[in-house]
Amino acid sequence: MEILGYIASICIGLILGLLGGGGSILSIPILVYLFHVDAIEAAAYSLFIVGTTSLFGAIPKYREHLVSMRTAALFGIPSVVGTFLTRKFIVHSIPEILVQGEHFALTRRSLVLGLFAILMVLASISMIRGRKTESDDDRVRPGWLLFQGLSIGALTGLVGAGGGFLIIPALVMLTGLEFKIAVGTSLFIIAANSYSGFIGDLFNMKMNWQLLLPITALAILGILVGGRLTRLIDGTVLRKAFGWFTLAMGCFILIRESGIW
Repeated sequence: MEILGYIASICIGLILGLLGGGGSILSIPILVYLFHVDAIEAAAYSLFIVGTTSLFGAIPKYREHLVSMRTAALFGIPSVVGTFLTRKFIVHSIPEILVQGEHFALTRRSLVLGLFAILMVLASISMIRGRKTESDDDRVRPGWLLFQGLSIGALTGLVGAGGGFLIIPALVMLTGLEFKIAVGTSLFIIAANSYSGFIGDLFNMKMNWQLLLPITALAILGILVGGRLTRLIDGTVLRKAFGWFTLAMGCFILIRESGIW
């Protein structure tokens, strides 16, 4: 299973490079189901893997003028604050068992993975349905974007995700950015988000670097390949693919955690 996990780690970066998000959609299931890492630890490890990989992918996007720095700042700064505060002060204070019944127990793992999956399903719907975009930074409403950034930062901090599966729909729907520019902008925000959350986790847990570094290196290889492939694929196709992929993974986690499979 570990060998399969290392092979799948390349796909973490490949998805990030192609879609500008979704790395945590793969990294958390890979860590939990293939490497048998605890859900809270997997969330922390995912932040490092996805953050480092996104940073490597964001630099060439910036050079290709596929990043809106104004949007990245307006959305990213409050998002980083939300992620850090959530990981530092809230996540590790959640008890292992939240509700205990005679035949049912709501655990911390179920809460984190269940919320993660539900957010994925909700985010996927907006990307599959889509809407006409205007590729115009003048449409950006700073106050609303700041609020969305803070809210999504807190949510991604709770589930331990870089947040691309939430950030990209928000950027496309709120600002009208063309999908490929939203991808590049998202990678910068994901990197900042992920590192802020991971730093918050460093105060609370010991990291397994022997596991983290090989997975991260393979994910970086994947994002370099994925970044090149985006030049060959239409943005609308990528947006739809992102939506369907997010929906499929969200449903998989919900089914797996419910005990059906």
